[in-house]
Amino acid sequence: MEKVIESKKEKEIHDIEENDTIRKFTYKVTVVGDGRVGKTTLIKRYTEGSFKKEYIKTLGAQFFVYDKEINNDKIRLMFWDIAGQDKFHFLRPSFFKNSKAAIIVYSLEEGKFGRESFNHISFWYGEITKHCGEIPIVIFANKVDLVDETKLDISSIQDMVKKNSFLGYYITSAKTGKGVTNAFNAIVETLNCGRES
Repeated sequence: MEKVIESKKEKEIHDIEENDTIRKFTYKVTVVGDGRVGKTTLIKRYTEGSFKKEYIKTLGAQFFVYDKEINNDKIRLMFWDIAGQDKFHFLRPSFFKNSKAAIIVYSLEEGKFGRESFNHISFWYGEITKHCGEIPIVIFANKVDLVDETKLDISSIQDMVKKNSFLGYYITSAKTGKGVTNAFNAIVETLNCGRES
């Protein structure tokens, strides 16, 4: 009986010591880009592992909470999915507030829409810096499933990343899941490495 009590106490002490070493961090990550580039589906693919083909317009903003553990630290990510339509521009300042990092999404699909979503990266970068200052930014080149990846010319996005000192860019597909985990993890790891000890 004494051994059982002693074992229980040892476990309680171990649990307390373990809890002392676990730290918790919460980060707000803003996700922006033109409407229909796949922001919501990318977030859902990462946080839920799901994909829905139907397009549902984001009205203003919506957010997703995702918990992750890195090196015994508990990381809570709050992804703010901000609507790309101009009619919601007046809401953006409050949505951007306290963001620790941002993701700009554009579409790789061919045609006018794809070109415009790429050209608007500069606009979204301006919005981020205006409301958040200099924070880590990653570019997601989404919908690679709609093009022949072997024929992609990535020089333009490489130049954009270099010019604006973005963390990098990732080729993604919310539909197939290609590149999604690596892309989001790049942001998570940057935030976790840059946190105050």
